[in-house]
Amino acid sequence: MPELPEVETVRAGLEPLVTGAMIQAVTVYRDSCVRLHGGGAPEFSLALADARVEAVVRRGKFLWLLLDDCEGPPVNALSAHLGMSGQFRSFEGEPPAPHSHCRARLTLSTPRGPLTLDFLDQRTFGYLHVEPLVPTADGLPGGQGSPAPLLPRSVAHIARDALDPVADDALAEAALRKGTRAIKNVLLDQRAVSGIGNIYADEALWLAAIHPLRTAESLTRAEASRLLASAREVMSRALAQGGTSFDALYVNVNGESGYFSRDLAAYGRGGEPCSRCGTLIIKATIGGRSSHWCPRCQWVENPGPDRD
Repeated sequence: MPELPEVETVRAGLEPLVTGAMIQAVTVYRDSCVRLHGGGAPEFSLALADARVEAVVRRGKFLWLLLDDCEGPPVNALSAHLGMSGQFRSFEGEPPAPHSHCRARLTLSTPRGPLTLDFLDQRTFGYLHVEPLVPTADGLPGGQGSPAPLLPRSVAHIARDALDPVADDALAEAALRKGTRAIKNVLLDQRAVSGIGNIYADEALWLAAIHPLRTAESLTRAEASRLLASAREVMSRALAQGGTSFDALYVNVNGESGYFSRDLAAYGRGGEPCSRCGTLIIKATIGGRSSHWCPRCQWVENPGPDRD
């Protein structure tokens, strides 16, 4: 599933193309793509009729287009849930015939001319949804891409991500240390720090030298700080390389793949030597998800009485 670096790559690619564009037509090729609309494709199309895209915004791995109806402040967003394989492809001028995996096509008018934006989703877990905006709890910008203190209603419970410039590190670190769940599961649930999925959870834990089965409450403040910094470092490096692409399902709006998979230290490296100590990386299942760690660098024992 695309994580923060992959979704930010998509957001950054869409931003110069669709900001300020008017949505002129909508074609839905598979109704499940708009399944949250009770009225199906007609309701979805009507909700987007003559809407203007004010901004392309992301929090964690959640992406939305801020819609301006030209009659006041934005009240709606087009949320794009990418699921396992959702992606956008853009075409200027005359578009090609829709790809077999195209689930919806938006026709836009931009200052540069007509633009076609296709939503492709091979595995069909993704969907598009026009939904109301709600104020952010802290009054700060909702996410990367817009200063508006607004979020789609479905994203309101999601924590700020490690790359958010207004994120409160102390709050995030406290959330990472709360509860008896395995720290790997805490990283994945998006309520402590958002944007981290299975790949970057393994990578951040490896970089911070923390075992994925350590309980959240067993982490010291220093360890929580190190883990947050590690997540930030790993995702920043991945973002610089366009994210992680393992197959054709992970591409940006121009159809280009990311290259961070070449630099992964833990994820997908089961049975290979740890690049830090040479011990073979372990692969096992935690909470139904594959996990990878070094048994020497990442120890599972809880810290002693010097815990702060």
